Amino acid sequence: MGRSEQKGNQKNSGSRGGSGRRASGRQGGNYRKKSYARGNAPIGKPAGKSTGRSPKKSGGDSDLIRLNRFIANAGICSRREADTFIAAGNVSVNGKVITEMGYKVKPGDEVRFDGRLLKSEKKEYILLNKPKNFITTTRDEKGRRTVMELISGASRSRLLPVGRLDRNTTGLLLFTNDGDLAKKLTHPRHGVQKIYHVELDKSFKAADMAKIEAGLELEDGPVTVDEISYVEGKSKREVGLRIHSGRNRIVRRIFEHLGYEVVRLDRVVFAGLTKKDLPRGHWRKLTNQELNQLQMIS
Repeated sequence: MGRSEQKGNQKNSGSRGGSGRRASGRQGGNYRKKSYARGNAPIGKPAGKSTGRSPKKSGGDSDLIRLNRFIANAGICSRREADTFIAAGNVSVNGKVITEMGYKVKPGDEVRFDGRLLKSEKKEYILLNKPKNFITTTRDEKGRRTVMELISGASRSRLLPVGRLDRNTTGLLLFTNDGDLAKKLTHPRHGVQKIYHVELDKSFKAADMAKIEAGLELEDGPVTVDEISYVEGKSKREVGLRIHSGRNRIVRRIFEHLGYEVVRLDRVVFAGLTKKDLPRGHWRKLTNQELNQLQMIS
């Protein structure tokens, strides 16, 4: 399934308060961002072992890369899995088998996996507007549909989702083979912000909005949101929420704690990325401008 160019006419979901604090700002609000290049694809269909001393390492430290990372960057497997293959003697550098954990390679080294020459993959970044009923995982033992089939035609590289969205949660999900950026975007220390459009089973009370603004104590500890408001032009069942916590099901649990059921949950902004011109179930590549923004996160 190839990647196609397609103009999206989807209206962007905004979260601007009619009362309470505004779920807006430089990453949210009406999401009046620049129009990005649009690249969409429709929903998809569903070794020898030896021993020996390691070659002598040389070169400046800034040019070196851990062997397990090099293998992961080549799209073979994860770093943890690469350590297993290295220990088993499946990897050689410059013709000699390496079994040393933490071994580093330098530019120009010839790295082979089961005899096959490896080259580092080009870093790729795919943004998906996830629909409902897809699991955020690379495979599912129960045979349920996964997000990987939605981007099956996006790249030949081994891309992984950055974080998770529940099966019934829709919205932005980023995929990449850039492990360093993925770690940065999911580590709590960086406080990456997300904006959600929440629809509840009943009208949301202003008093409960104040409680959320003040901070709640959930079963796994306290949680605070960055901004919360009613969605402008909608009923009081619809709320915009900006949050940087990445805890499991955190948005749903916030409202469940106060006696509400979330009937629809849509992530409309992730780390400054928006759904502009990206219809549900479609993907596109990040622009250079967007990538530069992500890499500046500290």
